[in-house]
Amino acid sequence: MKRILVTGGAGFIGSHLCKRLLNEGNMVICLDNLFSSSKDKIIPFLDNPYFEFVRHDVTFPYFAEVDEIYNLACPASPVNYQYDAIQTIKTSVMGAINMLGLAKRVDAKILQASTSEVYGDPEIHPQTEEYWGHVNPIGIRSCYDEGKRCAESLFINYHQQNSVKIKIIRIFNTYGPNMELNDGRVVSNFIIQALKNEDITIYGNGLQSRSFQYVDDLIEAMIRMMKTGDDFTGPVNVGNPIEFTMLELAKIVLELTGSKSKIVNLPLPTDDPTQRQPNIELAKRELNNWEPTVQLKEGLQKTIEYFDQTLKK
Repeated sequence: MKRILVTGGAGFIGSHLCKRLLNEGNMVICLDNLFSSSKDKIIPFLDNPYFEFVRHDVTFPYFAEVDEIYNLACPASPVNYQYDAIQTIKTSVMGAINMLGLAKRVDAKILQASTSEVYGDPEIHPQTEEYWGHVNPIGIRSCYDEGKRCAESLFINYHQQNSVKIKIIRIFNTYGPNMELNDGRVVSNFIIQALKNEDITIYGNGLQSRSFQYVDDLIEAMIRMMKTGDDFTGPVNVGNPIEFTMLELAKIVLELTGSKSKIVNLPLPTDDPTQRQPNIELAKRELNNWEPTVQLKEGLQKTIEYFDQTLKK
């Protein structure tokens, strides 16, 4: 049994990770300030004697004896991270400093949940880990993009200067049950609009593309990444390399829901990337032949069922 700290553990991805870690027989501390998450997601775990929920903001130090740390704390949807841009930057940067300091003190292995947003609006396609990105440092998305880029730098420097055992993954668009109804990400937006028979809003011409990864595939990659040897730090792209346009995604959601919604076009937001697709060759090589196994329609069906039940509550 390992003692594992999950920051952002009550969030969309964090709640799935807590469940997996508990199922594998670990003791889990879920740290979350519930800014962009919900305690509802972790209610099923509260009676588990090996699960502990702590309401705490990672911009302040936290102390616990743990073997591993998964640092997921940070609002990840534009609606949430732009609401308080300064707090978003502080969460990424000060949160990383505090968790790295804890890892150093207790000799814990620590994984940073970074993001494909470090690539910005990429000039190469698909993106490899060697690409440095094309990010607007003063744009509307910079609080998240640059905060995550700085966190990666902190992780690398703590590893090089203090021999902290680090892992960095770059998460590409992920979806699945436990997403927030109002998180503003494209999959949840389309599904909720379709279930309510409201207009499906596509920004721009709908030809901008993304690669969509089901949450179970991501969790498997995170677990495998934490198990790699101390000499391998990453960063590693974790995502689905199969690319879809926003228009294609909308049509699939309409098909699966049987919705009467119409597709409407709105102006494209500032600094919205036109393409985002991971090269996952490094993940395949280093994470024991990992690659996504859940196809888009299968994952969307599970996600639609979740949102349908949630809306009926």
